[in-house]
Amino acid sequence: MKLVLLGPPGAGKGTQAKRLQDKYGLVQLSTGDMLRAEVASGSDLGKEAKSVMESGGLVSDELVIGIISDRVDQDDCKGGFILDGFPRTVPQAEALDTMLDDKDMNLDNVVELKVNDDAMVERICGRFTCADCGKGYHDKFEKPAKEGVCDKCGGTEFSRRADDNEETVRSRLESYHKQTAPISNYYAAKGMLKGVDGMADIDDVTGQLTAILG
Repeated sequence: MKLVLLGPPGAGKGTQAKRLQDKYGLVQLSTGDMLRAEVASGSDLGKEAKSVMESGGLVSDELVIGIISDRVDQDDCKGGFILDGFPRTVPQAEALDTMLDDKDMNLDNVVELKVNDDAMVERICGRFTCADCGKGYHDKFEKPAKEGVCDKCGGTEFSRRADDNEETVRSRLESYHKQTAPISNYYAAKGMLKGVDGMADIDDVTGQLTAILG
């Protein structure tokens, strides 16, 4: 099974990808992780990517596709994979299709986690973590049992991500919608796009995904 998982930052793609990975024996492929691994490996592609990143440039679509191509050829991907964070543009989607065609592969599903922007802002901006053990909390949905004290380690110091503020989150969501709407249309035109309610409970979202994937 080969799957593309679409959804904005904070929609829960990582959580759901991990669950699908465990259930179906798939490998979650994050472009960021793959780039770092390629650079660390010292391969020709890795050296090229490192050079681009160190100069402050954006890694080209061609280079990213090359890295994905090498990665899906590895043995652990034989049972299938989940692409998380790629493609982000229609040219990337087209290049991905061409690369898979060359390998006699094809995507089985493209699933988009659909979200409500206002609810997403509330979800993301309310997040905070224990500074000692990293356990996550939320102002509304998951507060510590005792205010100001971590349930897990008893720590009393908490932190929030600097970019978890309304202005930044709304900007990220707007960018996502502008960037991803054409991709959604691209896969919809091919009859491949399916949507799930990304605002539902985590278990419900997993259930929706499982119903689609079978």
